[in-house]
Formats: sequence, structure tokens, C-alpha cells
Amino acid sequence: MNPMSPKRSAALDALSLLPDEGVVGLGSGSTAAHFIDGVGEAIRAGKRLTCVATSEQSRQQALRLNIPLLENAGPWRIDVCVDGADEVSDTLDLIKGGGGCHLREKIVNRSSRYNVIIVDETKLSPKLGLRALVPVEVVMFGHAATGLRLQEFGEVSLRIENGQPWRTDGGNLIYDVRVGEIPDPARLDLQIHLIPGVVETGLFVDRADLLIIGSASGARRMQKRPFVPARP
Repeated sequence: MNPMSPKRSAALDALSLLPDEGVVGLGSGSTAAHFIDGVGEAIRAGKRLTCVATSEQSRQQALRLNIPLLENAGPWRIDVCVDGADEVSDTLDLIKGGGGCHLREKIVNRSSRYNVIIVDETKLSPKLGLRALVPVEVVMFGHAATGLRLQEFGEVSLRIENGQPWRTDGGNLIYDVRVGEIPDPARLDLQIHLIPGVVETGLFVDRADLLIIGSASGARRMQKRPFVPARP
């Protein structure tokens, strides 16, 4: 028997946190895609769930699986949100946005009672910035001027796909910033937000309640705050 992929292992473990009835936030990315598949199976098995998608890609996957979705406008009362990450520090701070969805992910994260991050072991770091770049979503107008200001924090590159600037679901651009080890992610997040034209950063500080780390042999958990099931 082939071993289970680490990403799928983490996603399957997160499915145990699904309520019998309620609202679930659907993350974005390859690991979250396994979780969304599991949510579809749970609904077919009888769970009464509605969901909020953090990206158009996740939304389309949910629609294919006949997962009921709430409107993008919100507001929502989300019982649990399960999402991935590009890098996770020892204190469970995160860098997200490799897929360019961090703005919507952060909005859904803030609307959730409990936030679960699912990753494989390659995403773990003692400090943020050792593995991942920091994605910064910026508006189109004056984006080169915004990018120039971002050079105060490190090496900056405009994200390009097929020879064209990469566009987020909201129509904005992304500059990826190589800052190196980040001693104080909250301070860096605040400093970047002070630049006119910045919409959002991929720094998620104190946004994870539970981390699930998948491996071929199973999954293990690192908990920051206890999970309390929502009351019916």
C-alpha cells in the first residue's frame, strides 16, 4: 500500500473538526484542496454545512462538489476555517499568499471562531522569512512607486505569469519581498501597511489556533488555543 501524501494526511486530520451543522471556511492551495474534497464527502454523508471560499479556485472546486456556498459579500459567522500556509514559525505565525489569495484568506480568517492551518513538514521554520518571500498585494495605480518603497525591506520582484503581471482575484498586483529572517512579524506587517498603495501582506500574526502537520506516517498537532465546538 502506498503511503498517504503528507498534504492529504493533514487535510484528513482537520476533517475531524467539522461540526455536524454550521459554516466552514475553505482555504486555498494544494493542501486545502484535499480538505475541500473531504468537506464534499462529509456533506454527502449527511453533515449540514455551508461554506465560504477564500479564492475563486476554491469556490469553483466547491461548486463542482455541490458544496453550498454563502455569498462573497458576507458578513459570516464561521465556525472553523481550514487553510494552508507557505511558512509557519515556532510561534505559529504564518506567511501566506504563494497562491495570491492572502487578502481573502485574511478576511475569512478574521471572521472565523477557530482557524486551523494544515501543512507538511517542509513549511516549518524557526522564524518566518527563512523559507518564504513575503507577498504584498498592491493596487494597480502607482504600483511601481509602491514597489520602490517596498525595497526598504528587502529584494523586491513583481510577480509575473506568462509574461504578464500576475493579477489577484481582486484585480490587484503582487510584489514578493525577500526580507530574510523576520524577528518581529507584527512590526514588519505594520510598517508595510503604512505604504500608500499596499492592500494587504501575507504576514498572518497570531492568526492560527491549531497547526496540523502532515507526514507519510500520519499527522501531528500543535495547538495555540483549544478547540471548543460551536453550540447548536
